[in-house]
This record gives sequence, structure tokens and C-alpha cells, in this order.
Amino acid sequence: MSGLRVLVGCKRVIDYAVKIRVKPDKTGVVTDGVKHSMNPFDEIAVEEAVRMKEKKIVSEVVAVSCGPAQCQEILRTAMAMGADRAIHVEVDAKNYDTMLPLHVAKILSKIAQEEKADIVFTGKQAIDDDANQTAQMVAGILNWPQATFASKIEKVDGNLKVTREIDGGLETISVKLPAVISSDLRLNEPRYATLPNIMKAKKKPLVKKTPKDYGVELTSTQQVLKVDEPLTRQAGSKLGSVEELVQKLRDAGLVPS
Repeated sequence: MSGLRVLVGCKRVIDYAVKIRVKPDKTGVVTDGVKHSMNPFDEIAVEEAVRMKEKKIVSEVVAVSCGPAQCQEILRTAMAMGADRAIHVEVDAKNYDTMLPLHVAKILSKIAQEEKADIVFTGKQAIDDDANQTAQMVAGILNWPQATFASKIEKVDGNLKVTREIDGGLETISVKLPAVISSDLRLNEPRYATLPNIMKAKKKPLVKKTPKDYGVELTSTQQVLKVDEPLTRQAGSKLGSVEELVQKLRDAGLVPS
């Protein structure tokens, strides 16, 4: 198992602490002048890959991001956390707005083949679109085993033993390599990048590519018709008796008269 190479997908998203605002024309959300950061689940994936390297399970961690020029900041963060090098697949703003998880999955799959990766690691979902599709699609394209929603990863013989978070509790599976893994919240707590490591990250190699370099056309099959904010919850009221409550429900047509 020594000498494994891990590819980690890192998405640039609006920071989790920012209050999202819808554009006045309702074509999307406001992103200009808004703080962005690495998707929190991807940060967990980077941390786990780096920990596997520290345990000598992995020999190299390669961070990948698809998106505008600002994605390089995210990749530098990944390298400051411990990734060895990075690949930035640059996508202009117009195409980025319509880029789908399938496009990203195709790009990651091509890079995984070129880099001879043993593991493709992603977050279980991005906090902007909550799609939860990319890891599964990469596994489908490459025909690799997948272990999604991972909350614990162990090396057992030549395989990875992965504990998954599922609706009914926890499920433990064994996957052969090469494999695709997506990280859940409880897998680890990502480290803070120290200043010396941030300075070192500036010198680590970062290669710029385009989707065409991997034979991927960013033609979208979807169209956003309108983006609306969730309905504002109305204030509640305090009632004096059960009879008053029943009458209110009847007036609202929620119970038969």
C-alpha cells in the first residue's frame, strides 16, 4: 500500500458564514465582493489525504480545482495544509455558472487516469449546490469502487476499510484500490494552515489547464429559470385555549368544520 497517489477535488464556494443574497434579476446569487473559501467537506478530504501521507500510506497528494482564476487561492490553501502540488483547470465565469457535476466528474476522471491516481477523494457535497453527485459520477466513469459519506478510513491489508454514515446509522465496507471516496463531516477536523506552511505553499508547483486539455466540453443541458429566496416564516401567536386553536385551524381550512 506504500506509494499511493491521492487526487483531491477542491471546490471554491461562498464561505459558510456568509448570508446568501439573491440577485435582483433572480438569475442566481450574489458572488461579487463576497468572501469565498474551500468547500468545508473538501477541506476534510484534504486533511484525510494529508493524514494518510503522514501515516506513510500515501506518498503524494495532488489537489485539483475547476473554476475561475481565484480557485488558485483554494489550491494554495490545500498545499499549505500538506498537499504536494496542484492542478487548476481554469473555467471562465460564463461557463462556470452553467458547469455541472458531470463536467467536473469527467475532468477528475481524466486527471485520475493521467496521474495514475490510486484514490480520488472529494467532499460528500458542496455547500453551494448540495448536489452530492461528483464522487459517484467519477466512480461510474472510471468503473472504480466507491465509498461515500466516509466517517472513518483504515488500511487493512491491500484494501481500505471505510465506515460510512447512512440513514440507519453506520455501515462498514471494504473497497479495493483504485477507489473513489467522499468525506463526511465526522471524518476529521481539518488543521489550520500555519504561516510557515502558507509560505512554503507559494513555492509548490501549480499547473494551469483547461477543460479542453482533458477533452471535456462544458455544454450545459440545464437552464436556470429563476432563483428565489425561501419563504419567510411568519411569526407565531399565543392562544388562550384549545377551543381558540381549533377555531383558528378551522378558519385556515386545516381541519373540517
